[in-house]
Amino acid sequence: MRGANLRIAMAALPLAALLACGARGGEGARAWLAERLAGGEAVVAGRDGWLYLPADLRALAPPDLASLSPGAGGEADPVPAIVDFASQVRKAGAELLLVPVPPKPLVYPEPLLPAGLVAGAAELGAPLAALAAELARRGVPVLDLLPALRAAKAEGGDPLYCRTDTHWSPRGIAVAAAAIAGRVGRPAWLAEVPRREVRSARRPLAIEGDLRRLLPEPRPAPERLELISFSDPGGEPLAPWRESPVLLLGDSHALVFHAGAELHARGGGLADHLAGAWGFPVDLVAVRGSGGTPARVNLLRRGDGLAGKRLVIWVFAARELAAGGGWKLVPVVR
Repeated sequence: MRGANLRIAMAALPLAALLACGARGGEGARAWLAERLAGGEAVVAGRDGWLYLPADLRALAPPDLASLSPGAGGEADPVPAIVDFASQVRKAGAELLLVPVPPKPLVYPEPLLPAGLVAGAAELGAPLAALAAELARRGVPVLDLLPALRAAKAEGGDPLYCRTDTHWSPRGIAVAAAAIAGRVGRPAWLAEVPRREVRSARRPLAIEGDLRRLLPEPRPAPERLELISFSDPGGEPLAPWRESPVLLLGDSHALVFHAGAELHARGGGLADHLAGAWGFPVDLVAVRGSGGTPARVNLLRRGDGLAGKRLVIWVFAARELAAGGGWKLVPVVR
């Protein structure tokens, strides 16, 4: 058997049978994830307190891999909407940098997958990588964070994703911000932006992750992290700067550790780290939901057509590329 038939057959096999038939690569790992998803759990629990969002697993183990192929058609295909937005950004005189956030299981498969299937985890991201490659082929600059995240993981230290939350951790945000700043480099316009004094600090932080909150009682203890935060000279968190030449557009990955409340803290989000790297605050339009269409709709509602922007950094969970719908064309720049 090959292709879809092989995937269907493997999904019906228990783990022992998968290993016995040599399904140790991406197909075996994908089939095992599909089997876990069949239980309909709100949270998928791994070992050592790691929790995973089912939607992340679903993006790596879709029922039909063809659904992730460019040209799937309609609003299920993210490519036309993203290419269209990139064209609008260029029309406004700015550059777009697309930064999909890799699913947690791609960076931390070890607590989730059986040991015999971990080696195949790297193959799980191939369909998402193909979509990113197609976008790059069509002129959309895409930053692949996986190499930087995996390199940082190999160095040891704090995890790059929260164990009990959907999102990346403060350290993961720091790695992503450094990768973004490195990709942007030092264009002439960046040197012309007035600098401000931005101070940084570290402090311990305990969080109640969004996945932990979905568990029944008794829940595990709150997760402990080290927060890297940024502030003005008076110690206040940096407010987004509407007139900034840099716009950070995205989903809750652009808000976690920045917006406070259930997003854990203020002053330590991606916008704050970028301000620390560049010496000035960035503008911010982000939503607590899909970073695809809703984020662009919010940008449209501002009505400024990206006036004054030189760089738009569009950050959202990579699983959105496999969400299967909702990628509308939004006329932000007319």
